[in-house]
Amino acid sequence: MLRGGAITDDAVMSHEDPVPVLQAEGLTKRYGRREALSGVELRVPAGRVVGLVGPNGAGKSTLLNLACGLLEPTTGSLRVLGSRPAASAAHLARVGFVAQNTPVYPSFSVADHLRLGARLNPSWDRGLAERRIAQVGLNPGQKAGRLSGGQRAQLALTIAAAKRPELLIFDEPAAALDPLARQGFLANLMEFVAELGASAVLSSHLLGDIEQVCDHLIVLCDSRVQVAGDVRDLLACHHRLVAPDGDPGRPPAGVEVVRAEHGGALVRTGRPPAELPFRTRPVTLEELVLAYMARANTPGARSGAVAGEGAR
Repeated sequence: MLRGGAITDDAVMSHEDPVPVLQAEGLTKRYGRREALSGVELRVPAGRVVGLVGPNGAGKSTLLNLACGLLEPTTGSLRVLGSRPAASAAHLARVGFVAQNTPVYPSFSVADHLRLGARLNPSWDRGLAERRIAQVGLNPGQKAGRLSGGQRAQLALTIAAAKRPELLIFDEPAAALDPLARQGFLANLMEFVAELGASAVLSSHLLGDIEQVCDHLIVLCDSRVQVAGDVRDLLACHHRLVAPDGDPGRPPAGVEVVRAEHGGALVRTGRPPAELPFRTRPVTLEELVLAYMARANTPGARSGAVAGEGAR
């Protein structure tokens, strides 16, 4: 899915630059006195499969509901595919959304759901919907209320994809599925992305799922984006320093300590490992995510976006 280098220029995009899938500037959402999102700055290039990770209550669902036009920002702005979310019926048709628990209508049959999708979506692809329903073994006459969790997820995914959207958004769609059903759901998700040429955003707290399918990462914690960028770039610029005496000391210029640990630290730097003062080893995606989440939860720690090359 990854196409070319990441977008880094803060200047106004030229006519040749692809429109970002998501672009947030000072995005804040409050529920009363509680801030679900605070000053979010984000820019996600097109053509990515984005993993949105963070603990419960971090603001992941709020961000996705804002992206779908189900919520309005308190302050700041969010643009999806270059426009205000749900700006028009035409814009709604460009986004497919699968909410938490993959909601379907229990009294409707599988075929009823496809007929409803065809009535509500002008770009509905009947052939794609029927073919995918057959491939995953769903009975068109079966009531949705009698489907298993995995089958409901496959039905919701098919309905979202048969709109032929440019962007697919998933809010923890596989969290309640057993491992086999989750594997099948993720495989079909990637098949749809490839077939449609679409971008996708997948919110999940299951890092294994993110590592399996995503090439762009957003870590959301404490209502803020802690780090964002293409996965390969983030892994390339993060290292674990291994200090012989257990104390990495003061980091040299150009090295940011994300999390100090016994025996070393996880750091971010643009310098090659050979120029660093200690022995290093690569970090895993799980180590990187957990380091930023731990830093966000440390009292007095600096909180806020550390933009990868694909985000601002």
